[in-house]
Amino acid sequence: MDGIIIVNKPQGWTSFDVVAKIRSLTKVKKVGHSGTLDPIATGVLPVFLGRATKFIKYFMEGDKGYETEMVLGARTDSGDSTGKFQTSNLKPQNEIIIPNFQTVKKALEKYRGEIEQTPPMFSAVKVNGQRLYELARKGIEVERKPRRINIYKLEITSSEAELVDSRRVEFYVECSKGTYVRQLVMDIGDDLGCGAYLTKISRVYSHPFRLSQAHDLEAIITLQKIGQLASIVIDPYEVLQAMGKKPA
Repeated sequence: MDGIIIVNKPQGWTSFDVVAKIRSLTKVKKVGHSGTLDPIATGVLPVFLGRATKFIKYFMEGDKGYETEMVLGARTDSGDSTGKFQTSNLKPQNEIIIPNFQTVKKALEKYRGEIEQTPPMFSAVKVNGQRLYELARKGIEVERKPRRINIYKLEITSSEAELVDSRRVEFYVECSKGTYVRQLVMDIGDDLGCGAYLTKISRVYSHPFRLSQAHDLEAIITLQKIGQLASIVIDPYEVLQAMGKKPA
């Protein structure tokens, strides 16, 4: 079997877990994916089978879109809800003031457009041959070089009432490859002086694929059992042609 299956990655699974599951289901030896998702994330994960794996490189550079949620008033070492809570860079908890809705909305303006972003310590970026997350797990922090990224859209999608009631803010971000949404959340929280961490993230767009094209793993398993899995396998040549690319 050759082609692309768009998986709606479940929370708690690594991207490698999904690849291993698809490999087991299809019995195809060569299986890969484009665009790693953290275990906390859900959403669009293109999985490439067989000869289609040679086209992964054409899908790595595309823009991404995420529906996300952050909580104000605290900070974690990883930038999301899986990390350990910290007090560094923040005032004592009893002195933290949660900003109002308009202040949060205003804070987002700084991050629209072309900006520089420093990768978080909990990332797969390599420094001197070591993954940053490996160092972070040992409690080691090293200097990271900022990278230029583009944030095309950054819009709050939740209401003022949700911020008042639960300190939660939902937003949509559309950005270039290499953008760390966890770091974006941490930076916004630090700017506001109250801290923030990511609690939910779903990739709804990974150019050129959208969440509406993705299939839950349960559905994929069922299709395999009834011999219909080929019905959701996408021809990479057709996708690349629609993108205006001519693979070598």
